[in-house]
Amino acid sequence: MSTTPSPRSQPDTARLPDFDPRSVPVEGIDAHLPPVPVHQQTPQALRARFGAPPVWEPELTSERRFSDRAPAHAAVLVPIVQRDQPTVLLTERTAHLSTHSGQIAFPGGKADPEDVSPADTALREAHEEVGLERRYVEVLGALPIYRTGSAFIITPVVALVQPGFTLQPNPYEVAAVFEVPLAFLLNPAHHQRHAVVWEGVRREWFSMPYDDEGTQRFIWGATAGMLRNFYRFMSAGG
Repeated sequence: MSTTPSPRSQPDTARLPDFDPRSVPVEGIDAHLPPVPVHQQTPQALRARFGAPPVWEPELTSERRFSDRAPAHAAVLVPIVQRDQPTVLLTERTAHLSTHSGQIAFPGGKADPEDVSPADTALREAHEEVGLERRYVEVLGALPIYRTGSAFIITPVVALVQPGFTLQPNPYEVAAVFEVPLAFLLNPAHHQRHAVVWEGVRREWFSMPYDDEGTQRFIWGATAGMLRNFYRFMSAGG
């Protein structure tokens, strides 16, 4: 049976002075942990896992707060595209945004009063951000809440996405849209650990750098944290 460490806080790193996460050395790579088998990544297997979830605990739950804003509920879509080899659709946020600018993210955002559920928020935001239509999306379930340093209380909503969709990214919010193989993200050999000491506090986080046909996609922070939890969910009970 796989073991899961107790939930721990992810300290903020996004607002450190002159902070470039790519410049922080890798302290370790979790290649000793088993990858999720490919046969557990099929649509049928994913539906079955969310239909009867294993007993497990998230590894990462929150970041150290750096914002004085009131906490706000939000949701992101974790869109698993049903290719021959399934992929996860991700975005690169534009550089001028006030929070998490330039970072790799899931489509998603703040909940609106008219949203009836986190899934409704995630689907609405995915359509507004990248033009993904709901008719292509099958919601499977949600992962545990993740609290960011920017005071967002995020529900990750995992969904299957049928191919054939046409995306229309919002140029104000989205600089790029790309896909990463699900098998890559669910293999801890690609989960890198980083740490830096700032103001006497050791701050740790994961990264999952991906070479997108010559373009380096540096997945880290909240996105990497939620993906790490997804790995723990998928590998629990084995």
